[in-house]
Amino acid sequence: MEYAQTVDHEHRGLRFAFSASAEIAPESSPTAFVTARVTEVSLRGCLLETSASFEMQLPVLLKIDHSGEHFEAEASVLYLKPEGMGLLFREIKPQFRAVLQKWVLTALDHQPHASEIPG
Repeated sequence: MEYAQTVDHEHRGLRFAFSASAEIAPESSPTAFVTARVTEVSLRGCLLETSASFEMQLPVLLKIDHSGEHFEAEASVLYLKPEGMGLLFREIKPQFRAVLQKWVLTALDHQPHASEIPG
């Protein structure tokens, strides 16, 4: 397995399908937010679809809105894909960690049970 794949697998943890609107900005330009869409979420990070281009390891600010709840975190760009990027959360305030935990638990509840997964 290539190093980048190993790092990606180790840092993203258990991820769940998720759909929410988001904004992302470099920490060095905290008002320069661009729109994005969260497609996967975990307690450690998320996958964003966006046309914006950011550098690997760039510190960013992330805002997510979902079902009337708001989440913010400081994150770093962990990997890049043609359709977006993976983020690793670095700093999450307690009130936002509670929101994230609720979202992840809800996503977990909506996963198919092991007996329902083909294979």
